[in-house]
Amino acid sequence: QVQLVESGGGSVQPGGSLRLSCTASRSIRSFDPMAWYRQAPGKERELVAKLTNNVITNYADSVKGRFTISRDNAKNTLYLQMNNLKPEDTAVYYCYAQFVPVVERKYDLWGQGTQVTVSS
Repeated sequence: QVQLVESGGGSVQPGGSLRLSCTASRSIRSFDPMAWYRQAPGKERELVAKLTNNVITNYADSVKGRFTISRDNAKNTLYLQMNNLKPEDTAVYYCYAQFVPVVERKYDLWGQGTQVTVSS
């Protein structure tokens, strides 16, 4: 069973920083792309940041310049560094990965989510 587990969420004041981690139960070298999504109360789940081919990044307009997605293959971990957090960043953040073990199979993997709350 392949699993993704998020950690690093919490409560911070506006302007603060958090680093989210997503650790896989196996090597992530075959995971492509990997991404972070978030869902705020009453809103649809949205793509926050995506990492393709290990180096190509894409960010939602609302987080550009503040968030950075990266991965450490040796640690089987995906990261989301969040700086200058704003109240509107409050949401449950989810880790995502596409896993293709064989040509006939493709899996969408999701973590359980971690809560990020930004308030004064």
